[in-house]
Amino acid sequence: MSSRPRVAVFRPDDDRIRTAVELLEELGAAPIADPMLAVEPTGAVPRPAEFVVLTSKTGVELAAEAGWSPENAGPDGEAAILVAIGPATAAAAREAGWSPDVVPEEYTSAGLVETLEGRVDGRTVEVARSDHGSPVLLEGLRAARADVHETILYKLVRPPESGRSAELAALGDLDAAAFTSSLTVEHFLEAAEDRDVHEDALSGLDRAIVGAIGDPTRDTAESHGIAVDVVPDEATFEALARAVVEAATRRAESE
Repeated sequence: MSSRPRVAVFRPDDDRIRTAVELLEELGAAPIADPMLAVEPTGAVPRPAEFVVLTSKTGVELAAEAGWSPENAGPDGEAAILVAIGPATAAAAREAGWSPDVVPEEYTSAGLVETLEGRVDGRTVEVARSDHGSPVLLEGLRAARADVHETILYKLVRPPESGRSAELAALGDLDAAAFTSSLTVEHFLEAAEDRDVHEDALSGLDRAIVGAIGDPTRDTAESHGIAVDVVPDEATFEALARAVVEAATRRAESE
């Protein structure tokens, strides 16, 4: 490994990838920016409900751009209870001028269900998110006897130019990878397949430090034969980046 670990990052090609690259550079890494997600808005907005759940910064921004607001998003035009899945989503909501009412301590679908299950019995809940949302959220809320509806605000697709990181992994030139969702794992493997380096890329990841932002992402990676070395205690990109760079640095120092 070079003096600066080469870390692949797969965030969407917007301010998130730029922020991720800046953070990795601050941590002493050499970022490999390889966006694995592109956003295709559907034009939909959240339906009226007593609780409205937003699960991403992108969802907040699209809803705000469409003129939606939780202030009149209840069934009868009253304010809805706004639920944000984690701090990044909550921060985006505040930037839009909204005040999130609920942010779970665990920033996952399971954590969100645990936070809401005692509050949503018999209540209407609108889940507004991407087309690749975890079924855990809907199933958990329905098990808590909520009246649940899902609105797809946007689709997540793989950019056709993605895959540079897969080629580097196949060549043994990647020291670490920071997967931020199950879909980034799946799109990495699709890109590797498209570039005819699937098996070599898997071998390259086996030699690298692989980080997953949370348990669902780790489970997806492991189901595809990718061993995960790092899962941070907090499901944020900053925590993931720090953990991955630290692990890659420790490995280099021990070799």
